[in-house]
Amino acid sequence: MMHIPFDNSYAKLPPQMFTAQLPTPVEAPKLIAANAELAAILGIDPADVTGPEAAQVFAGNHIPNGAAPLAQVYAGHQFGNWNPRLGDGRAVLLGEVIGTDGVRRDIQLKGSGPTPYSRSGDGRAWLGPVMREYLVSEAMHAMGVPTTRALAAVTTGEDVYREERLPGAVIARVAQSHIRVGTFQFFASRGDLAALHALTDHVIARHYPDANGPAELLDMVIARYAKLIAKWMGLGFIHGVMNTDNVSIAGETIDYGPCAFIDDFHPDSVFSAIDQYGRYAYANQPGIGAWNMAQFATALIPLMPDRDQAIADFTAAVHRMPALFEAEWLAVFGAKLGLANPREDDRKLITDLLDLMAKDGADFTNTFASLDTDTARDQFLNRDAFDAWAEHWSLRKSDSAAAIMTQANPQIIPRNHRIEEVIVAGKTGDMAPFHALLAAVTDPYASLTEATAPFARAPSKNEQVTRTFCGT
Repeated sequence: MMHIPFDNSYAKLPPQMFTAQLPTPVEAPKLIAANAELAAILGIDPADVTGPEAAQVFAGNHIPNGAAPLAQVYAGHQFGNWNPRLGDGRAVLLGEVIGTDGVRRDIQLKGSGPTPYSRSGDGRAWLGPVMREYLVSEAMHAMGVPTTRALAAVTTGEDVYREERLPGAVIARVAQSHIRVGTFQFFASRGDLAALHALTDHVIARHYPDANGPAELLDMVIARYAKLIAKWMGLGFIHGVMNTDNVSIAGETIDYGPCAFIDDFHPDSVFSAIDQYGRYAYANQPGIGAWNMAQFATALIPLMPDRDQAIADFTAAVHRMPALFEAEWLAVFGAKLGLANPREDDRKLITDLLDLMAKDGADFTNTFASLDTDTARDQFLNRDAFDAWAEHWSLRKSDSAAAIMTQANPQIIPRNHRIEEVIVAGKTGDMAPFHALLAAVTDPYASLTEATAPFARAPSKNEQVTRTFCGT
């Protein structure tokens, strides 16, 4: 049997934090992708993740020795509305490993069947969202964004039913943990201080060992989350469902449901079909990030000896987040413009370019990727305005600008229309487009070749994907 060096800690926490839960076996699992590089980091023999038993393990049919399968409970604000009990409705945490790099990580099967938190759902995933999460999470990792990762994906040999019959699939997802802001909210809302204390101690020991108590934990999570959102903004990434149950306490991007990357730039862009009022639009993400941290702060208040003082201190901590984000944003976009040491007065240079892009609908990724070439002005309708901006930019960019920009501006992202093409092909059993796109997005900063250039092309009007779906 595949050997996974489990070292489980969450399963030792108070029992009200989870339900012991086995995955539901599937009929005929078939491996469609496996991540040998990640397997090696996890201390798993890379040959095992592509071996004859891999599909059975990653579908949940075979449980490796040492696993402690469970479904976590949590709550959350969903589009601002409080839901007091959510939890892993279609995922089972197999267990944790301490990798060869010394980092503890979870291995979770998503789409592995119903749990007590499924809320009448089938607990399954269909192939489309599994392929999307695999592609986008691995692309985000390749672009240096803290993220969950994909260890493997399998088809199940069974259909699931959404609006139509669709092929079922399971993704083996890896994260530093699957603990969320909503996990803290669940126990705080119930007044379960024992569990809240245990959870806080666990998170500090696991993710923030330098934190001395809840107040410092809050500060560190805020700082990590501000940095994460700045990275999203620098890639034109829209999470699409920034509910508090989708906010990783470890500061990783988690839950790639209706996510999307902007093509032609508009700051108010929304893709998620369930975000009807634009709450999680591209430009709203920093503010929503602060709102989510306010909910985290609220959940920590019961742990503090002086409630009034805690409210004052925690409010001040949350109010510091916009400045933290702005500093991270300046660093991210400064690098995209080739500025070795961005200054506060560079902010106008950056926003002037973004304003020009928004006015002309310039492609976000390709504008930055071509900025240091003669073709950048081709992204704009008003080329004279771009030329005037570029003249100001030339006075500020560093001698090392080209090297800085090469590392800050990906040539290839998992564009929405390319993902849609992969999903359409996958529904027919054709996985070749998936593997071709995966190879391209996991080498995002490489110079384009004849083979990879099509993946960098912006969509034509009839190729544009304007709505994305969570797939539940």
